[in-house]
Amino acid sequence: MTVLGVVRRIQLSVYQQVHQRAFSLVSLPETHQMLQKTCRDFAEGELKPIAAKLDREHLFPKKEIKKLGHLGLMGINVSEEYGGSGQDSLALSIAVEEISRGCGGTGTIVSVHNTLYANVLNQLGTKEQKDKFLVGFADGTHVGCFGLSEPGAGSDVGAMSTTAKLDGDEWVLNGTKAWVTSGHEAKAAIVFATVDKSKKHKGITAFLVPIPTPGFSVGKKEDKLGIRASSTCNLILEDVRVPKEHVLGKVGGGFKLAMKMLDGARIGISSQALGIAQASLDCAVDYASKRIAFGAPILKLQSVQQRLADMALRLEAARLLTWRAAVIRDTGVKSTKYSSMAKLASSEAATFVAHNCVQILGGMGYVTDMPAERHYRDARITEIYAGATDVQKLVIADNVAKEYGISMK
Repeated sequence: MTVLGVVRRIQLSVYQQVHQRAFSLVSLPETHQMLQKTCRDFAEGELKPIAAKLDREHLFPKKEIKKLGHLGLMGINVSEEYGGSGQDSLALSIAVEEISRGCGGTGTIVSVHNTLYANVLNQLGTKEQKDKFLVGFADGTHVGCFGLSEPGAGSDVGAMSTTAKLDGDEWVLNGTKAWVTSGHEAKAAIVFATVDKSKKHKGITAFLVPIPTPGFSVGKKEDKLGIRASSTCNLILEDVRVPKEHVLGKVGGGFKLAMKMLDGARIGISSQALGIAQASLDCAVDYASKRIAFGAPILKLQSVQQRLADMALRLEAARLLTWRAAVIRDTGVKSTKYSSMAKLASSEAATFVAHNCVQILGGMGYVTDMPAERHYRDARITEIYAGATDVQKLVIADNVAKEYGISMK
């Protein structure tokens, strides 16, 4: 072959690689497309018809969660050995978005269970811990919960007051955990406590607590603005005893564990926000195409078109940030900055799109006959939990400064 022929082959190879990479940025892999369709069909057929009832009556979708478990969606990143489907973080993001598009509350349950319970055990649990606390949790039979925040310690994790004292071969836990998702339905909890308050962050340790267990109780269900299909409550620990073998990870390693898991949780919440935003956009377009004013659908009004353009733009931009964060997380590269960017952009997009959906519907957006007001209420929490908007900005700024070799401490 001539030199020119070799050069042309190299050029063709490079072109094909670039084309393939460019295509991958705008089109999901086939397996992920299949997952997306499966989740979308489930959300449309099983969740959307009952979402208003779940919200209105504060009902936990037990039957639907079991079905999601059978589809492998309650252990998306969990290895098949323990009942999961062994897929990647992008798959989890896609699944949570589509489920949240059908019901924001159900999306919360799936997101928190996967990112803050099942994934933690899958990555850090011993074989004995996985056999006891992961089998049955990845297939939708049971759900787990995650107790980190406290009434006096939210974003300031170092102010944690829940204690763990070693007594022989057991740890004795005392304290209260707040804002725990699925606490009323959970059959196990990952609970964070300090083994030595003087060590601050370095004393925080994660423990696996089976439910029920002596000394363990749950508080009342919080009456929330939105996301009402999922329960939120306090976990109360009064001399709760767990064996030494129930320490998750290392003694004193709980803070680093929590921060790492929150990176994943923020991608989950970002995906949930995307689903709520997409449902809001769906609702707005459908209504605008059917509502007649001045002799034509209001979709033809320039003011409505401008709103829809802004809604779609923010949604698509947030989705790309979320997918990027998910892919980066699986590379092993620290994803903190990218997870926080995705969570910030998606949560703000959700509230923006939901707000404009209500505006487009007008009076109909303010009544429960239409889902717009539910989307509006559901969207609001995405800017608060797993680190409020203000916290995400601090995290992003800190990481940007480090990239320039500047310490923020």
